[in-house]
Amino acid sequence: MAHENDAERMKDGAPAQPACLVGGLGMDRPFHIRRLGHFGMDVEDVELSREFYARNFGFRVADPIDFGPRLPAEERADFPQTTGYFMRHGADHHSFVIFPRKLRMRLLPHYNKRTTINQITWQVGSLREVAEGFRWLDARGVKIARSGRDNPGSNWHAYPLDPDGHTNEIYYGIEQIGWDGFSKPAGMHRRDYHTTPALPHRSEYAEVMEGLAHDVDVTSGTRGEEPLEEVHDVSGVLLGRPFKVTKIGPVRIFVEDVARSVDFYTRVMGLRLTEEIVWNGHRCAFLRANVEHHSLALYPLALRAQLGLSPDTTLFSIGVQVADYQQLKDALVFLSGRNTQIRKLPPELFPGVDYTAFAVDPDGRLVQLYYYMETIGWDGRPRPPELRPRIDNDDWPAYVPAQSDAFCGETFMGPWS
Repeated sequence: MAHENDAERMKDGAPAQPACLVGGLGMDRPFHIRRLGHFGMDVEDVELSREFYARNFGFRVADPIDFGPRLPAEERADFPQTTGYFMRHGADHHSFVIFPRKLRMRLLPHYNKRTTINQITWQVGSLREVAEGFRWLDARGVKIARSGRDNPGSNWHAYPLDPDGHTNEIYYGIEQIGWDGFSKPAGMHRRDYHTTPALPHRSEYAEVMEGLAHDVDVTSGTRGEEPLEEVHDVSGVLLGRPFKVTKIGPVRIFVEDVARSVDFYTRVMGLRLTEEIVWNGHRCAFLRANVEHHSLALYPLALRAQLGLSPDTTLFSIGVQVADYQQLKDALVFLSGRNTQIRKLPPELFPGVDYTAFAVDPDGRLVQLYYYMETIGWDGRPRPPELRPRIDNDDWPAYVPAQSDAFCGETFMGPWS
């Protein structure tokens, strides 16, 4: 039986004209988010945070970026830290970004001082989706911080702001780092773009060939190193820590008005609402980009103090998924042994995730570790709450029964090291 929304699109037995076409598919907007691509935050001590995330979680520096030249010369002495870092857990040039907060507050007049989030980034499928998405968002009065193409990373993008001032990004074409571990060298970045380009644009292949024609040394890019000795047997591979981050997300944020934010992220950005809960009288919403139960979770600001979280940011947590339950348990032992504070919070706040815990970073931000997230099928419905496993945070079992959707969803494709 056709769903009601499908029936509404039918007129005289034929589909109604869609509002937009994305790759020949009728959709409500000219872009479609495929996944949470990367996430960034501003930190007080960028070198301390880089060390924390590299040593504890295995994020490798893909490229540094120095914001110092953007300052007036007479002010540079006031900012001892001007470098930020693009970091990665896989082949994407970056999945995690840390920038110096004090400097960003000085350089960006629109900086949202209530949050330390500098980007929540969503991958779309083509350059046309970015270009037409920019025009579609702009025509609807959505504030866009900027658009174009940044280096390093080489991804095309537009940056819409949500109602609370969180910077979102839709992007296409992020640089991939291959077996040799080197990022694209600076000599390949031959042109900056500060707006979306005229289409069609030349291919990445043509851009690389131009760089090679100018004798750019392809091994002159950045190569991230492993800071720890590889002594842990992780499912047959020796690694520097007893687990591997295979995915980032979900992002959990606090917002002033949950209903208003749900409207923005569904109607404007195109995420889908999977589930809502009420916890201690607070409405919380969980939205997805693909088949994961949620890639973005929205919580009311009033809940922040009740959970004992930092009043200096609207970030609840950034998630990192590890490969399996055994790695999750081993990760907590490893992090605790490195004097990292571990917190466990009420599992009811994280529907679709079973066993999970949070590491506290140098700024007091939470990093959620988990191994499993429920997947959503063709009908768009989550598992009924009564069929989910009951979680006892005080007594984690030696093993857990496999759910029907265990190891489903997005797959980490590259080698673990």
